[in-house]
Amino acid sequence: MSGKSLELLKAPIQVVLVEPKIPSNTGNIIRLCANTGAKLHLVGPLGFLIDDAKMKRAGLDYHERCSFKVYDSWDTFLINNNPQNNKSFSITTRGKKSFFLNNVPKNSWLFFGSETKGLSDSQRTFFNPQHHLRIPMYRDSRCLNLSNTVAICIYEIWRRHELKIAK
Repeated sequence: MSGKSLELLKAPIQVVLVEPKIPSNTGNIIRLCANTGAKLHLVGPLGFLIDDAKMKRAGLDYHERCSFKVYDSWDTFLINNNPQNNKSFSITTRGKKSFFLNNVPKNSWLFFGSETKGLSDSQRTFFNPQHHLRIPMYRDSRCLNLSNTVAICIYEIWRRHELKIAK
């Protein structure tokens, strides 16, 4: 980075974890969001208590530096946030289009389902059919770890839009 003063971005990306099950994944994502300015939304029911020791260990002291909110349910999340459908994308192994070939705007909402079952059929109906995206992988391989997938998506949006943060 140059010596110039760089813009500090305020929540350029909204990350939505729907019914996450693994506390260490959520802890890693809290840490990632704290370091990238992304806002995190945790949609329940969660598969762990928010003060789970494994989650706290993975997130270390980043809980105070990450803007995140917990919602009891999908419906509660939608009522409280009303995300724009044209800026909402589900990241799923069922997606037909590559995340890298889609021009995802910097102020988008990225939705990730639980590690064990993804988004439900009813949750998937919220999205424009063209907004179900996937991270390319070898055929017949297991899906990527949730926290790795979120990191790939956030940093690809940064790269594509040349986002910068202050030193």
